Amino acid sequence: MSKETALRKPNLVRRFFSLLGPGLITGAADDDPSGIATYSIVGAQMGTAMLWTAFITWPFMGCVQFMCARIGMVTGMGLGDALRRKGPRWLMFFGALALLAANTINVGADLSGMADAAEMLSGINSHVYVVIFGIAITYATVRFRYHQIATIMKWLAAVLFAYVITAFIAGPDWGRVLRDTFVPSWPKNHAAWENLVAILGTTISPYLFFWQASQEVEEQKAMGRRLLVQQEGASKREIIDRKFDVGTGTFFSNFVMYFIILTTALTLHRHGITNIETSNQVAEALRPLAGTLAYLLYTVGIIGVGFLAIPTLAGSAAYAFAETFSWKEGLDEPFRGARPFYAMLIISMLLGVAMDFLDVDPVKALFWTAVINGVLAPFLLVGVLMAASDRKLMQGQPSSWLSRIAVGVITLVMFGAAAAMFIL
Repeated sequence: MSKETALRKPNLVRRFFSLLGPGLITGAADDDPSGIATYSIVGAQMGTAMLWTAFITWPFMGCVQFMCARIGMVTGMGLGDALRRKGPRWLMFFGALALLAANTINVGADLSGMADAAEMLSGINSHVYVVIFGIAITYATVRFRYHQIATIMKWLAAVLFAYVITAFIAGPDWGRVLRDTFVPSWPKNHAAWENLVAILGTTISPYLFFWQASQEVEEQKAMGRRLLVQQEGASKREIIDRKFDVGTGTFFSNFVMYFIILTTALTLHRHGITNIETSNQVAEALRPLAGTLAYLLYTVGIIGVGFLAIPTLAGSAAYAFAETFSWKEGLDEPFRGARPFYAMLIISMLLGVAMDFLDVDPVKALFWTAVINGVLAPFLLVGVLMAASDRKLMQGQPSSWLSRIAVGVITLVMFGAAAAMFIL
């Protein structure tokens, strides 16, 4: 190997990681404790029959997230701001309120899931951990600036590989696994449709739409583009780079989803454990079925990804409210400069912590939050499509027809799946 070749390879590696940013963070945050719980329930109840959903949802999730990214990149505005220009403020207010409610439930359930996992590892009461985790995450989100938070989140994404390792420990029958991956099985009853809606709701989640677009604006501010006129429009290279980032992030998200479903299918479903009520139950069941290492990986993964996902949940609701009422916003802003924005973030966290003391079952709350998101997301996607197709709003750089068709298809699929769930 020549010296020139040796020097070029590290540069390619650095180039790869330098392109990963908002897309990777958003994709990894999609596999939050809510997603982990939902995929665990699906694997326990349906076995490997739903593995095909990870393969099918990836391109649709990628198109949706890139469409939201493009809105942020070329308008210089978050999604809430863009939608407000397509509809009345009162409608955006109710949308932001619904997002805050769903995200707060998700934050509370995520904190409970993290605390339960920490209790299993240490023996200390989970209520203590809920308060500790809540304070730590809130302080870090308010205190650190955007580029610091983004760097931490990129490294936390590595925690999700724990679920890939866990699946291999369980020893799958790869012949059957590949068949269920590439040969979809049509849902046959209410439970199957409910699981499909939950998968769609936790994979294509409303809070990720807002987070993705807002992070694009944050990225531009971090580059010194503080004025809206500087943020409008995006170069061809910037768009290509973000496509790669979003494509990688969404692939990683669905890759992890696939292996969580596979792990629980090979362990819980295979041994008739289909009624999952707590995250403790999932982890404890893995210990005798797949070994202590699988149990530890699953448990540590819940804690690690919670630190990644909870700021995303609380932050996306804060962005939605700030953009609805034209408040100063951004994780790059000091607390004094964006008090209403940070107040919404803190309120969401406080309500999430309070939820734990009401003894709400975190896994059931997480699963039903995913179902609710699955019902609400297609309505929001209609607004995203309208914004992304508006040439004036998009500075003459609207989303491509292929992207619009793909997002239109997944919107119809999500409407249909939700309707089928209720009808059946």
